[in-house]
Amino acid sequence: MPRVSAEHRTARRRQILDAARRCFDRNGFHRTSMQHILTEAGLSAGAVYGYFRSKDEIMTTIAGETIGQVLAGVGASLDADPPPPVSELLDTVLTEVDRHLGPDGMLRLAVQVWGESMHDAAMSEFVAATYARLRALFVGYAERATTAGVLPAGTDPAQAGAALFGLIPGYILQRVLIGEPDRRDYLAGVRALLRDRR
Repeated sequence: MPRVSAEHRTARRRQILDAARRCFDRNGFHRTSMQHILTEAGLSAGAVYGYFRSKDEIMTTIAGETIGQVLAGVGASLDADPPPPVSELLDTVLTEVDRHLGPDGMLRLAVQVWGESMHDAAMSEFVAATYARLRALFVGYAERATTAGVLPAGTDPAQAGAALFGLIPGYILQRVLIGEPDRRDYLAGVRALLRDRR
């Protein structure tokens, strides 16, 4: 039997993930079976299970890729020296989020992943670890921003980073479930809150 090339394996893996994402977008996570994914991909069970053990593994792989794509788009802003103002950082992050929020956007799956993590231990562990890692990036930004004077002296970076990070899933959830606010309105609201000195 001829050896399968790395390029073939990569392409086959991508074929499976793209088929699964279409199924999840169309039917939701729970209404999508492995048979749906097999049919969508046009592959046999053996071909798919040679790459992924379960539907959950496929979902966590897609979620991990999506997060990686978002981070690739905002990493430079989170690590910038000097750190940008909060509203400028959020504008960059939410612009990248918007790229993945359309009708076929992969971040729509994030809401399904969050829901599934409430009932599935492995998914819960994946979500907790992933979001702790993401939050740490915002805490790192808050540390540098405080040192640079972008945030007020005495700011607790852990508190500020957690609050800042919390604005991202809040935006995603509203956009997916309600369809609004748009990025400009959301940022205007954040800027108004930042000006509140009471």
